[in-house]
This record gives sequence, structure tokens and C-alpha cells, in this order.
Amino acid sequence: MSVWQLVAVGLVMLLGLVGVLLPGVPGQAIVWAAVLWWALTDMTPTAWGVLIGATALMLLNQALKPVLPPRRPGESGAPRRTVMIGGVAGIVGFFVVPVVGGIAGFVGAIYGTERLRLGSRGAAWTSVRSVMRATGYATLVELFACLLVAGAWLGALLWG
Repeated sequence: MSVWQLVAVGLVMLLGLVGVLLPGVPGQAIVWAAVLWWALTDMTPTAWGVLIGATALMLLNQALKPVLPPRRPGESGAPRRTVMIGGVAGIVGFFVVPVVGGIAGFVGAIYGTERLRLGSRGAAWTSVRSVMRATGYATLVELFACLLVAGAWLGALLWG
């Protein structure tokens, strides 16, 4: 696979990661399709292993969706921008501090944004709990699954 194709696959994955945060965009399917594209082009055992793992993880994520609370951003009282900032910080955090940084970045950015908006620490934590109940858990689980797939792809490229 050429460098330009790898860059294109990476950009499609990034689009899928951002798509998880936007309503109506099938971010999870876009990330999986990028891995499929890479595996069909690369045709190595590592690529097929990443594709099988990504498929299993995405299917598990789909099975968990009915168990998680539905996304209702209007019920949290926080602006949609708060969840978007949290999602972007989760994506960056995942790659800065592998795996754990995604969760810490997501929740930490929501707290920071709400602290700036509301002014007090107590009100910010109350808002974080409200955001996590209304949209955060479902968004975080889907984003984390997509980040794990993107991380596996990147790891396969670097060490495979």
C-alpha cells in the first residue's frame, strides 16, 4: 500500500472519529470501512487480524448500545459544544496517553469547559454528571471503541 493510500485511510478514520461526535454521521461504520479498505489492499495476516478484531469490537459495541442510556443532548443543559470539545480532547488524549488518555481527556475537557462556563467547581461537576448521563456514556463507549480500532491500525502500521 502506498504512502498516499495510508494517509487517505488515516484521514477517513479521523473523519469517522469526528463522525462519532456528530449526530447522524455513522462514525463507527466509517472507521470500520477504513480498516476494511486497508486490509483488502494490504492483504497481510496482520491486516486481516486487525480487521477481524475491529469487526468483533464494533459488533460488541453495537450489542452494548441498547444497554447504554440513549443520547439526549437537550436533557443535559450543557451546550452541544461541550460534548464536541470533550470528544476532540478524548481523541487527542488517546494518542498522547495511550488508551487511558481517551477517557481522561473526554471527561476532563467536559469538566474544564463547564467550569469556564459556569464558574464554580461544584456546578461544573454537577454539569459533568448531567452531561455524562444524557449523552456522555453512549458517546464515550462508541468513541472509545473507534479509538481502539484506530490505535490497533496505527500500531499494526508502526510495528507490523
